[in-house]
Amino acid sequence: MSTDAAPDRILMFGAEWCRDCRRSKALLDREGVAYDYVDLEAVADGADRAYAVSGRTQIPVVVFPDGSHLVEPTDAELAAKL
Repeated sequence: MSTDAAPDRILMFGAEWCRDCRRSKALLDREGVAYDYVDLEAVADGADRAYAVSGRTQIPVVVFPDGSHLVEPTDAELAAKL
């Protein structure tokens, strides 16, 4: 069963106004990675869900199927995890 803490595929929490979110999303798109995106502006409980995973208020929060996550990853950190 998929959860925010252990999704079936990569799950990213972010917002359009966030430069780091746009950068991480662009990297995932360039690499052709299948992922689900939770827009914190559009999903009422999105920020709470991201906080529940990371314990932090920074975004993006990128959650992997193995249950690990990255918060505000650099391109190098995110690419290495893929």
